[in-house]
Amino acid sequence: MEDQKPNHNSTADEIDLGQIFKSFKNGLNILFNNFLRLFLYIKKNIIKFAVLIIVGILIGLGLNTIVQTKLKTEVIVKPNLESKVYLYDIVNSISANLEAKDSSFFGALNIDVDDLQGFEIEIEPVEQVSEVDINDQIEYLEMLEKFRDEEGIIEVVRNEILNKTNLQHRIIFYYKDADTGRDITEKLISYINSNEYYNELLALQVANANERIKKNSDLVDQIDRLIAAYSGKLERDKELEGTLVLNETEQLDVPALLMLKEELIQGIEIKKLQIQEQKQAIRIISFGDVQQIEKTLFTNIVILVPLILVLAYLLWDMLKYLNRKANELVV
Repeated sequence: MEDQKPNHNSTADEIDLGQIFKSFKNGLNILFNNFLRLFLYIKKNIIKFAVLIIVGILIGLGLNTIVQTKLKTEVIVKPNLESKVYLYDIVNSISANLEAKDSSFFGALNIDVDDLQGFEIEIEPVEQVSEVDINDQIEYLEMLEKFRDEEGIIEVVRNEILNKTNLQHRIIFYYKDADTGRDITEKLISYINSNEYYNELLALQVANANERIKKNSDLVDQIDRLIAAYSGKLERDKELEGTLVLNETEQLDVPALLMLKEELIQGIEIKKLQIQEQKQAIRIISFGDVQQIEKTLFTNIVILVPLILVLAYLLWDMLKYLNRKANELVV
C-alpha cells in the first residue's frame, strides 16, 4: 500500500503540468489570433487610415500657417524717486489707449494706429518680497536706528529703504511684426520717461547732488592742506604729537580730521552713484531683444490632428460594432 502512493502522486503531477502547458498554449493561440484580427483590421482599413493621416497633416500645417507668430520684448525697469505708482498708472493708461485704438494719443507719439494690430503691454514685479525678507529688512533697519545720531547714517537708511521697497519691474510688450513692434516699444518707453514732474525733480536732485559733491570736495582739499601743514610743522618741531597749533587758543585733532575726510569721500561717492542711477524717473535696467512666443497649443499640432482623426475613426468603428452586436442579441 505504501509503495503505490508515490506513483499516484507522480501521475497527478504529470496531469497538472500537462494542463498548465495546455492552458499556456491556448493563451498564446488566443493572443496570436487577436494579433491576426488586428492585422486584418488594419489591412482592411489601411487606405482609410492613410487618408486620415494625410488629411490630419494638411490640417495641422494649415493651422500653423493661419496662427501668426507672436513676438515680445521684455524691459526691466526700476522706479526712482516715488514713481512706482506712476509707472503702473502710465502702463495701464497705455493699455487702455491700445484697446481704444486712440489715434490722437498715438499720433502725438508718431505711432501709426494701423501698426498696433496685436500690440499689447503688461507689467509685473520681477520678484516678490517674502515675509522672511520683510522681517530681515525690519531687523536691519532697527539695527541702523542705533546709529541715527551719526552724521551720514540718514543717507544710508534712505538708500537701504529705496533698495528694499523699489523693486525692479518687468514691462512686457507683445506684437506681431519685429521691426514696427520694436520701434513702438522704444517710443512708448521714451513716453513713460517723459513725465515733466519727475524730470524736474530729477534735475533738482542732480543739481543738489553736484552742489554737495563740490562742497565735500572743497572740504577734502582744506583737510589735505591742513594735514600737509601739519606734516611740515612736524618736520620743524619733532616735539608736537597728534595736534597742530592753529593759533594760541585752538588746536586741531588730526585723527578726527582723517575720519572726517573719509566720510566726505564716501559722501561724494554716494552722490555720484545717485546721479548715475537716477538719470531718469524710470531707470532702464535691461532692454531685452525680440523674442518669439512659443505657441504651446500648436507646437505639435501636425502630429496631434492625424492622431485625433485616427482615434475618432476607431471610436466610431467600435461603436458601430457594438451597435451591431446589440442588435444581434435583441433578435
